[in-house]
Amino acid sequence: MSEMGLTSFETIAVWMVLAVAIIGLLYAMFLRRQVLANPKGTAMMIEVWDAIRIGADAYLSRQLKTILPFIAVLTVLMFFSVYIVDPTPEAIERFAAMSEDQLQVVIGLGRAGAFIMGALFSLIVGQVGMRMAVQANVRVAEASRSSFNGALRIAYRAGTVTGMLTDGLGLFGGTIIFIIFGLAAPDALLGFGFGGTLLALFMRVGGGIYTKAADVGADLVGKVEQDMPEDDPRNAAVIADLVGDNVGDCAGMAADIFESYEVTIVSALILALALRQITGNNEWLIYPLLVRGIGVLSSIFGTYLVKTEPGLSGDAMKAIFKGFLTSAAISVVLFFFVALFYMRDVPGGWWRPFVATASGVLLAIIIDRLTDYFTGTHNAPVLEIKKGHDTGPATTILSGLSVGMESAVWATLVIAGTILVSIFVFQGVSAVPQEQFVYILYGVALAGIGMLTLTGNNVAMDSFGPISDNANGIGEMAGLEDSARQIMADLDAVGNTTKAITKGIAIGSAVIAAVALFGSFITDVARIDPVVLAGGIRISWPIVFVGFLIGGTIPWMFSSLAIKAVSRTAADIVQEVRRQFRVPGVMEGTVKPDYARPVAITTLAAQKELVNLAWLAVAAPIAVGLALQVEALGGFLAGVILSGQLLAVFMSNAGGAWDNAKKIVEDEPRDLEHNLGKGSERHKASVVGDTVGDPLKDTAGPALNPMIKVINLISLIMAPIIVTYKDDVLISIVVSLLLLASMGFVIRRSKRAPASMI
Repeated sequence: MSEMGLTSFETIAVWMVLAVAIIGLLYAMFLRRQVLANPKGTAMMIEVWDAIRIGADAYLSRQLKTILPFIAVLTVLMFFSVYIVDPTPEAIERFAAMSEDQLQVVIGLGRAGAFIMGALFSLIVGQVGMRMAVQANVRVAEASRSSFNGALRIAYRAGTVTGMLTDGLGLFGGTIIFIIFGLAAPDALLGFGFGGTLLALFMRVGGGIYTKAADVGADLVGKVEQDMPEDDPRNAAVIADLVGDNVGDCAGMAADIFESYEVTIVSALILALALRQITGNNEWLIYPLLVRGIGVLSSIFGTYLVKTEPGLSGDAMKAIFKGFLTSAAISVVLFFFVALFYMRDVPGGWWRPFVATASGVLLAIIIDRLTDYFTGTHNAPVLEIKKGHDTGPATTILSGLSVGMESAVWATLVIAGTILVSIFVFQGVSAVPQEQFVYILYGVALAGIGMLTLTGNNVAMDSFGPISDNANGIGEMAGLEDSARQIMADLDAVGNTTKAITKGIAIGSAVIAAVALFGSFITDVARIDPVVLAGGIRISWPIVFVGFLIGGTIPWMFSSLAIKAVSRTAADIVQEVRRQFRVPGVMEGTVKPDYARPVAITTLAAQKELVNLAWLAVAAPIAVGLALQVEALGGFLAGVILSGQLLAVFMSNAGGAWDNAKKIVEDEPRDLEHNLGKGSERHKASVVGDTVGDPLKDTAGPALNPMIKVINLISLIMAPIIVTYKDDVLISIVVSLLLLASMGFVIRRSKRAPASMI
């Protein structure tokens, strides 16, 4: 960092941020010990738990073997993405003693190494987080036998372990890269962000297909056909369903939030470098790191406060939101003082970066409340879906679609409002239009940083959901007493809402980061060729509009293939469960089902699909950029962002609302004569709505979040290459045709029904 001319305070501050990252990791270890100190319960509970643990471990091991070759190939490509273009001015300044050839090798190795580190950290967050959730679920079930607060505390603190791993590793990786590469950090950070994002996409898609195929298959046969309760031990798919909660919701979402955390710091530092060139102030670079450090400390305080009064009942959502608001308040106050004392010499004044960052925290809170409104069990949208149960599955589905569509509108308008805040806040800082553009985008990037300030809280809220769901399943299969089952059912219902909230925040952060990266895209192209995008990206140009239209289709094709994969695999699960119900003794409960076979079916299907969908996200922007050139690629990115945001929020919230509407019916006293409770026609209608919503809210919807960022980062990495070699028309055409052919192949392969395992 010596070439940057940092003051002694700034140098100490960077090292303090690194220390805070380590504190976050130590806090995760502290909470892990607390959780593991709790008892596991009865022998039957431990038997069920062990089956879940073995299935989850087997799935993640198989998934790792599937994705490692893909990672190896992309590591080599990351090196050449730097090696075949001219070094950036920042890289030349940072490594002034090196020749150009040496510099290209060093930066290439830096990006490739950072890519591996990002992928590794994302993998650690997902795998360790999932294993922590598995360790916690049986302990939550045991705690629910004596205390609502005890069960809540274990579930939330186990989720916080994952949250602090996300915070700690994300901040540690970004800060280490900044310390080593200094001004050239964005070159390596792009690799770091892409590694984390790609792993998140793999884990999101694979885990999402696994969990929802098992869930849908188990519900359709068990609940609808056989009138069984959820997680009935006679249902052969019940263990696969419980395993899926961990590999999809825990491992997938943890990796997902981790890459959002990475990408927002990447976009902020790229734009901060541009502002440093304009103004000469290092504050633009150091401020985002300080904000991230504050976020880790705030999450530690807020998450530890989540608890209710002693007893067999409590308000889990109130306790969780109290912790969230506590962390938010601490963060905003500390942002104020850091900006006041450290950012006072930047052009425009200290208050502008403070307001931009605080607007991101406010955005997270608004999305929290908005998602809670559309998916919470006590609010009008879910009660409207419940009313639709009275007239059957069709009205149930229609009312849920309506809720999801409306929620997407409001979520998008809130994000648009946040971007408008950055526009108004940084308006007039510079009279030069190009400089003003960078200031505004830096404000947008700070909003993304602020939004993910409470990452520790967000991931804790998300992991809380599947931990509670698994605990409820263990309680059902182990035959725990009614009071314990009610506590777990209450926690499970809150968990559905917290999962939906986290998905909303993850999707919103993806859009904010994508907008900031969009500006980085233009800035990076201008460094190679100032003329190409001198007038910005002109949507009125037909070729750019073509790119915009193509970009808008990608989220729809991606979602279609993901849902098809769930549908096909769920059909196999249905057939397998039906077959096992015909085995003498299974229905009577005297013979244990073969739980391993549904686990094997879903594992195999998920592995077949995840690489296909990941390749679609990687190949599409490269093909468009080479075939239509860089301005059309900018239009393509805009289409992906808009279409992906609307579709992701719609699917996530519709699915969450359907799920919670079903839980309201299941909590009613069973009275089939009056069409109430489990087994009633209303219940069957609610199960149909829930099974339709499952692949939307837990597979396709949340997978769009990492997909958007994979496409943005690939475009950012490819843009300098496309501009550098724009005159090599023949090579561009050949490569783009090959990529289009490969995309056609994976789409056809994804649509083709696999041979049945039965």
